[in-house]
Amino acid sequence: MENFGTETATNPLALFTAWLSEAEKAELNDPNAAALATTTADGAPSVRMILIKHLDERGFTFYTNAESRKGLELAANPRAALCFHWKSLRRQVRVEGTVTELPVAEADAYFHSRTRMSQLSAAASQQSRVLESREALEERVRELTHQFPAEIPRPSYWKGYLLRPGRIEFWAQGVARLHDRFLFVRSGESWVKERLFP
Repeated sequence: MENFGTETATNPLALFTAWLSEAEKAELNDPNAAALATTTADGAPSVRMILIKHLDERGFTFYTNAESRKGLELAANPRAALCFHWKSLRRQVRVEGTVTELPVAEADAYFHSRTRMSQLSAAASQQSRVLESREALEERVRELTHQFPAEIPRPSYWKGYLLRPGRIEFWAQGVARLHDRFLFVRSGESWVKERLFP
């Protein structure tokens, strides 16, 4: 049975990078998509799909409206979980950790790397709040298009976030439900690795 590097891996971020590279060849759409789970201060959970935009030794980077439901929940409880599922590869990765805001310079750089329409959409959206009609949203985009004919300033509420993982679990489908599961738990600046029952 293939182990996809999980047997010998000692660095889960390097292993994740290898798995993501394979997913980029196998998945038709958004191999960097993940379910992001957050909770309110008193523990009520919510989950939604997001796109992870960068991964480095610090962790997983994503961007969102800080005034959205997920932004408010992260402000109240800066811990979150991610789940990547690559159905075509029969693999899953679960990540848990703490979340911090990225420096303003990083948020600015990524915001201005996006297409003009994506920037306008981000600026126009009061994410997660009640919208009276689609026409109202489209009118807001038109207003911003005229207001900012050149560069669109990044809205102060549109921020970057870094999830610094404390736990990363790799799952690979096995024959007759004898799946492979490997859990990496952060210990200081290193990782402790364990195999789990499927």
